[in-house]
Amino acid sequence: MRVRRLAALLAVLLGLVVLAFVLGGLPQTGSVPTDAGPAAPSQSTSASRTPTAGVANPSGLPVIKASELPPEARQTLDLITRGGPYPYSRDNVPFGNFERILPRKASGYYREFTVRTPGESDRGARRIVAGEAGEKYYTADHYESFKFIAEGK
Repeated sequence: MRVRRLAALLAVLLGLVVLAFVLGGLPQTGSVPTDAGPAAPSQSTSASRTPTAGVANPSGLPVIKASELPPEARQTLDLITRGGPYPYSRDNVPFGNFERILPRKASGYYREFTVRTPGESDRGARRIVAGEAGEKYYTADHYESFKFIAEGK
């Protein structure tokens, strides 16, 4: 009798944990992700955590001015502003945020866009991810890290 009650209680608890995970309700552990890694360059003063113009930074991620992005990323920003046409079939498709580096939002909130990488025969690793509220993020390492893009600067 006692074993059955314990098994039932454990099953309910496991179900609640799984449900919380599926709904994204489990708290994240660890520190705020940054783009620092073994080969990451040091951040300039413009890569602060305070936005300098445009949409507010809802993420707490480092900031990069749009003018400091590679020229190909600035071209992609222009395409996003104009609404295309986009050179890759995988541009303007939903971004899942499976890495959970960007703020958690409903499915379909984010869209991804390729930033051409000179010398690459495929799409390369660089992307801009845009949120429905107008916020945009740049990744040079295929979603390992992101910087919030301060547009207009």
